[in-house]
Amino acid sequence: MGNVELGTFQLPMCSERSTNPSICVMTCNGFEPPDFVVDFVVKEVGSDLKSLKNVGELLEKLREENMALEEQVLSVSSSVPPKVSAALCAAEEARCSLEELLQRERLVSNKLHQHLQGAQPWMDRLGQTFNQVDIIERHLKYLRCLQHIEELSAAVQQCLMTSSVWEAIRAVDSMAALDAGLSQSGCSHLQDFLRETLHFWHKIIKDRLANDFEKILTQLHWPIISPPTQSLTPAANSQEISSQLDLLVTQLLALQTSYPPIWSTPLSQEPPLCLPIQIMLLPLGKRFRYHFYGNRQTNSLSKPEWYLTQVLMWMSNSSAFMEEKIQPILDRAGVAISARVELCRGLLCLVQEKVASDASRLLYDDVLFCHLVEEVLQFEKELRSNQSYPAVLPGLLHLLLDDAILQKWLTVEKKMAVEKMDAMLSAEGAWSSQYKDISDMDELKAPDCAETFMTLLQVITERYRALPCPSAQLKFLGLQRELVDDFRIRLTQVMKEESRCPLGPRYCAILNAVNYISTILGDWGDNVFFLQLQQAAVSLGEEVLQGLGVIELGRLASLEGSLFEGLLGLLDRLKGDMMGRLLEWTMREITENAKPYCQDRWLSLPSQHDQSTMTLSSSACPMMLCVRDRLLHLHQVLSLSLFQLAWQGLAERLDNFLYQDVILSNHFSDGGAAQLQFDMTRNLFPLFGHYCKRPENFFKHVKEAYIILCLNIGSALLLRNLLKESAEEVRDWAITGDPSPESALNELGVYCLAPCDVLILLNLKASLPGQ
Repeated sequence: MGNVELGTFQLPMCSERSTNPSICVMTCNGFEPPDFVVDFVVKEVGSDLKSLKNVGELLEKLREENMALEEQVLSVSSSVPPKVSAALCAAEEARCSLEELLQRERLVSNKLHQHLQGAQPWMDRLGQTFNQVDIIERHLKYLRCLQHIEELSAAVQQCLMTSSVWEAIRAVDSMAALDAGLSQSGCSHLQDFLRETLHFWHKIIKDRLANDFEKILTQLHWPIISPPTQSLTPAANSQEISSQLDLLVTQLLALQTSYPPIWSTPLSQEPPLCLPIQIMLLPLGKRFRYHFYGNRQTNSLSKPEWYLTQVLMWMSNSSAFMEEKIQPILDRAGVAISARVELCRGLLCLVQEKVASDASRLLYDDVLFCHLVEEVLQFEKELRSNQSYPAVLPGLLHLLLDDAILQKWLTVEKKMAVEKMDAMLSAEGAWSSQYKDISDMDELKAPDCAETFMTLLQVITERYRALPCPSAQLKFLGLQRELVDDFRIRLTQVMKEESRCPLGPRYCAILNAVNYISTILGDWGDNVFFLQLQQAAVSLGEEVLQGLGVIELGRLASLEGSLFEGLLGLLDRLKGDMMGRLLEWTMREITENAKPYCQDRWLSLPSQHDQSTMTLSSSACPMMLCVRDRLLHLHQVLSLSLFQLAWQGLAERLDNFLYQDVILSNHFSDGGAAQLQFDMTRNLFPLFGHYCKRPENFFKHVKEAYIILCLNIGSALLLRNLLKESAEEVRDWAITGDPSPESALNELGVYCLAPCDVLILLNLKASLPGQ
C-alpha cells in the first residue's frame, strides 16, 4: 500500500470503502466502525482534515451526555424497587386469602355430602309417598271425570224426558268441550267412552229434532220438485209453523257445533254442510239415487244431461224457499252462510259422486266421454250464471282434472280436431269465403276452411277456459299450438301444389288463410286470458314451455313476446314466401309485356313543348294494361292488409325494373325524357293512385331519374361540373361556401340517388355537349 503526501503528513492509502479522510484514518488503524458511527463522524467532522482539531471538543461533549444519561438511569432504578415490593406483598396476601377460602370450601362440601348421604333414605321414602299421592290424585280426577260424564249424560236424559231440548243441547255441548280438553291426554279409553256417549246422545237429539223438522218441512211442501206456484190462501197455522221452523233450525244449528259432522262432501275439502240443510237434502238424495243408480232406465251413461238437468231444476225450484224460509233464520242465528248456496253445495255432492263414477267407466268410449265432458261444461256454466254459485267453491270441473280423465280429454280433443281439419280442407267450398258477397264483412277474405279452423280453436278455448288449474289450461294451449302448426303444414303442402299458378284463386285463398290465422293469433296474444296464461307459464317454469331459452322466458315475463310468438314467426315466413312468389310471377308477366317499352327509341323522340298534346307511348300500353289488370285482380282476391303489401311490393319491384331496364339501358333526347315523365306521371302513377295519395313516393328511382333527365342544358351542365369536381377532389364545402353535391341534388328534389348515379344519368342525356 503506498503513501500519500499531504503537506508534512504521510497517510496510508485508504480502502475504497470511503473517500472521507477521517473514516480512512479509523479504518487504517484496524478499527472498522459501525454505520451509525460513520454517519455521525461524517455529520460532525466532514471531509475537511482541518476540522479534526474539533475532535477533543466532540469527545468532551459526548462524555458529558454519557454522564447525564447514567445519572438518569440511576435515579429511575432507585425508585422502582419500592413499587415492585408493594405489588409482590399484595399478591402474596391474595394467595393466602385464596388458600383459606379453598380450605373452607372443602370443609363445607364434605359436611354437605355427609348430610345428603344421611337424608337420602328419607328422600326415597318421600318420593314413594308422593308417587302414591299422584296416582291416587289422577285416579280421583279420572273418577271425577267419569262422574261428570255420567252427570252430563243423566242431565241430557232428564232434559229429553222433560222436552227441555235447549238444556240437553247445552249438556251435549259441555261433553264436547270436555272431549276437546281430553284430546291431549293419554286416557284413550276414557276419551273413547266420552265420544261414544257424546255420539249416542247427539244421535238421539238429532233424530228427535230431525223427525220434528221433517214434519214441518212436509207441511211446507218440501221438497219442491216442480216449479213453485203462488198459494192463493195461506195456511191457517202458518204462523205456528214458522215459529216451529225457526226453533228447530236454530236448535239444529246449535247441536251441530257440539259434535263432528256426519255429512261431508266426499270429493272436496270444503267445510261440512249445516245440519238443517243436511236433513233437507235427505229426500232429494233418495230421489236422486232412486232414479240415477241401479237398473233404472233413467240411469243411462249416454244421458248424463238427465241427472244434471234434474239437479239444476231442483236448485232453481228450491231457491225461493231457501231465501224466504231458511235464510232469515240463519241470519237471526248469526250464521254467516247462504241457505241457497248450501243447498246447491249439497246437491253438488250427489252430482260429483255420480260424474266421477260415470267418467271412469267412459274412458274407453270416445263419443260418450265427449258427451259427458260437454254436459259437465254446460252444467258448470249454468251453475255459475243462472244459480250464481260462488266461484271460490268447486263445482264439477275439478273432476276433469284427474290425470286419467284429463289425458283422455286431451287425446279425444286432438283426435276430433284432426278429423275436422281433414274434413274442412277436403270440403267443396273450403277455399271460398262465405262473406264474399258482403263487402263490409269480407276485409280479411278468409276462406271457409281457415275460418272453420279458428272457430274450432276458439271452441277448444271456451271449453278449457273455466278450468281451475293453470297447468291443465297450458296443456290445452299446447294442444292448440300443435294444431296450428299442423294446419300450417297442411296449408304449405296445398300451396306447393298450387305454386305453379300463384295468381290462381286457391293460391290467393291459402295466402289469405295464413294471414287470417296470423291476425287472429296476434289478437289472442293481447287477450287478457292468454296474458294470464303467459304469466302462469312463466311462473310454472321452463318444463311447461317445452325448453324455451332464457331470452324467450325473459320476453314472456316482460310481456314483450306472446305464447304464439314462435307460430307467428313461422306463419309470417310462409306468408312472406308466398307473397314473394306471387309478386315474382306478376313481375314476370309485366316485364314480358314491357319489352317493347324497354326497346323504344328514346333517343330519337322529338321534343314536345306542350304536354297537353302528348299521349301514352304505344309501346307502354301492354305494360300499363297488365299492371292495371293485375292490381285489380289482387285487390279482388287478397285481403286488405295483404293487398297493401302486394301493391307496395309490386311498386318497389316495378320501380327497380323501370330504372334498370328502361332508364339506365337507354339514352334520352329531351323529347324522350319528356315522354318518359309523361308516361310515368300521367299513366303509371295514377294506376297506384287508387290505393294511396302520393304514389310517386313508391317510385323514387324513376321519379328522380326523370327529374335529372328533364333538366335544361344549363342546369344539367352546372350539375355535371359540380359532381365531377366533387368526385375528383375532396373539398370542405362549408369553408369554401359552395353548395355540396347533396344539397344541390336536394334542391332539385333528388334524395334517393347518389351523386355517382346522377352523373350516370346525366351522361345518358343526349342533348349535353360531349355525349
